Amino acid sequence: MFGVPTSMSLIYLIAALSPAMAQTSAQRPPDRQTPAKASSEARPPAPTRDPNTPGYVKANELADGTIPSPKEDGNFIIGPTHNPAREMAANESVPKGDVFEFTMESKDSKIYPGIAREPNTFAVPDPADPNKVIVNSYPAPYTRRVAVYVPKQYVPGTEAPFIVGADGPDRTLFTALDNLIAGHRVPVMIAISIANGSGDAQGSERGLEYDTMSGLYAEFVEKEVLPLVEKKYNVKLTKDPDGRATTGCSSGGAAAMAMAWYHTDLYHRVLSYSGTFVYQQWPYNPETPHGAWEFHETLIPNSPKRPLRIWMHVSDQDILITRDNYHDWVVANERMAKALAAKGYPYQFVFAKNAVHCDRGVKAQTLPLALEYVWQGYTPKK
Repeated sequence: MFGVPTSMSLIYLIAALSPAMAQTSAQRPPDRQTPAKASSEARPPAPTRDPNTPGYVKANELADGTIPSPKEDGNFIIGPTHNPAREMAANESVPKGDVFEFTMESKDSKIYPGIAREPNTFAVPDPADPNKVIVNSYPAPYTRRVAVYVPKQYVPGTEAPFIVGADGPDRTLFTALDNLIAGHRVPVMIAISIANGSGDAQGSERGLEYDTMSGLYAEFVEKEVLPLVEKKYNVKLTKDPDGRATTGCSSGGAAAMAMAWYHTDLYHRVLSYSGTFVYQQWPYNPETPHGAWEFHETLIPNSPKRPLRIWMHVSDQDILITRDNYHDWVVANERMAKALAAKGYPYQFVFAKNAVHCDRGVKAQTLPLALEYVWQGYTPKK
């Protein structure tokens, strides 16, 4: 059975933003407290962090241009050169999967009827409680694209493993799968690449979907996306959680982790680039007061080990926001690696030198490795 959101404020928000209330245009509602206006200045570049900083996990530093084996657990340092893996280029000698696209409208969703943050503003700390933020949102419609990759080797109507990706469509994923499936390095799998519902961070539809600490986004995928995929493209998606993976970058990486953490009945495999395991959650939830920072602060350390296999990455120039102690992406991912190691999870953590947040070069270098790693040990149930 699916869980329900643990925050009463989140429950209230979803109830309040029913389809009947959704506005057809992005207009600011009257009589709302106005948060600070967004600055026109760009965020300064993040400092370069040394992977050997005291307090960081001990990691195996590899020769420049090399990456770890997909059969190795633990912590690794790669770079500074990031050449693309050969599996990231289209290969005419391997079968090409079919890619289909469709759109989903907010008016048709019972789970995410659509919100938007007031334009040109950002969240500000609540003077009454620094653990909370003030941000104005209002009902707003969205349209999202969904791309579905079906490999040539798939037999229509048979049960297949699959991977769900955030911030789609992601055609680099489909190219990698063409080559890896042909090489028998990953299972013959479906890929579902789902666009977010627009915006970013607190108060936005994307932030609500990806940064909320609950199983709600996994339930949205299960109830509203996967049935459409099966119906439209004559595929049968496995119910075996060991044959289901999630992936994403930034807040999409946090969403991938939340999907599996809160629904181990649905997903056992997680792949994250520059995961936003920091305090971005909104609305405030007293059960997870520091948002996704709670993964490594309390949830993983204080919970029994779960049947998860995880691959994750962070860059030496990943995001750092200095307004509090919960917005350093490097520290957050280092702490994730420590927490996973302490609990004995199978995981591989890659620290990339000479790279930035969600670095495209790093992804082109490591995505085949990451996919092969997370699918280690998979055996279809008979």
